[in-house]
Amino acid sequence: MISLGKETIHRYNEFIEWTDTLRDLDDNIWLTPIAEGQATVAEIVSHLQNWDNYLTNTIIPAIKNGEGMVFPDFDSFNQKAYEYARSGVSKKSILDEFKQTRLRLIEILLSESDVVAKHVTANGVENCPHTGTPYSLLYIIHEFIEHDTHHKNQILSVI
Repeated sequence: MISLGKETIHRYNEFIEWTDTLRDLDDNIWLTPIAEGQATVAEIVSHLQNWDNYLTNTIIPAIKNGEGMVFPDFDSFNQKAYEYARSGVSKKSILDEFKQTRLRLIEILLSESDVVAKHVTANGVENCPHTGTPYSLLYIIHEFIEHDTHHKNQILSVI
């Protein structure tokens, strides 16, 4: 479990290297929706940073306090990240914030293996309804890696 956890966290860390490549992205592409009615590259990176921040500041403290994980309504939560990306904040700032937040989260994940592996509920549910796997922060990180990959593929399709 521990080696699997470290491998997963390493994969989560690798995404930082890829997002660093976006620093050279043309500003027009950075601010263009990936498809009609969809988010921009800037909004996607802001969205990823917002979720990492939520894991760091809400989910991990809840697990440490013996509570389950509670996730907010995705649409309204994501909308806040999109609005931030449209607020005039620079590409450099969004990418720096993403990197700093992800590195901080990874540091916590690596140093708190008991928190990472602990079986907890997610919005009151003990097991993933799709796989039957008991929820843990490690399981959520696996899902976030898939989430990162999904967004990376969306971004790659426009650049």
